[in-house]
Amino acid sequence: MTEEKHARLIIVRGGGDIATGTIARLYRAGFPLLVLETEKPSAIRRQVSLSEAVYDGEAQVEDIRARRIGMDEIREDAGRILDYYHRELVPVLVDPGARSVQFLHPDIVVDAILVKKNTGTCRKTACGAYTIALGPGFTAGAGGNCVDAVIETMRGHTLGRIIHEGGAIPDTAVPGAICGFTKERVYHAPAEGCFYSVRRIGDVVRKDEPIAYVETAAGEKILIRAKIAGLIRGMLRDGFPVTAGFKTADIDPRESELSNCYTISDKARCIAGSVLEEVCARRNRVGYGRKY
Repeated sequence: MTEEKHARLIIVRGGGDIATGTIARLYRAGFPLLVLETEKPSAIRRQVSLSEAVYDGEAQVEDIRARRIGMDEIREDAGRILDYYHRELVPVLVDPGARSVQFLHPDIVVDAILVKKNTGTCRKTACGAYTIALGPGFTAGAGGNCVDAVIETMRGHTLGRIIHEGGAIPDTAVPGAICGFTKERVYHAPAEGCFYSVRRIGDVVRKDEPIAYVETAAGEKILIRAKIAGLIRGMLRDGFPVTAGFKTADIDPRESELSNCYTISDKARCIAGSVLEEVCARRNRVGYGRKY
């Protein structure tokens, strides 16, 4: 890859389900990408998260394939490696601190980690890259600790709104309603320990049925039971270490929506479209810096 192509690189921090929507949209549009992840991704909707490549070496969501690569590969011959992946699939690099930004000098950094806070992405740390962040915890504006654009991730009329001054709606800690259910849909670890599933993603379960358990350091197995009947849409990997309150599973009350477990969500696609719009505006200098 030449230096000119290097300058076209987009780095996406995060490979969870919402991030995967953005990755898929950008990859299909022909942009060269590098995805950065942690050593132990905690995606719940694992069937639609390219972060699974960290564990399995490769992952596929819809028509998008991803493969884990090593930091040594990037450092040794970044141009050749990234050029190959641009043609074949999406590279996923374990780099939670985004050190690769410093020597790859990408054109754009997209923070799609979605932990409701800024874990380090801003103009000051982006080495000249244009910065786009998803969700609350970021401020768009002119300061060095700001990003260039924030994308609204809260469901509703403003979902996908591109913000160039200010931030997204603060996190409410209440999941979006499906068939009238909100908090009942999402499951958290009852104690510190290791998570193990009893049922699998895609299974239909009844209310009060065990779906998983947490095994504590003392060997106690604490069951997690379904609070509603429905379809298991997301669940942590077996053996994942959790703390009390850690998100572990997600149930969709619509039992007929099995395909939703394996395809990118409407929310992820909407957010991805806004990221693509902002990337294109950056490249074409259309409405650059406009305020909404």
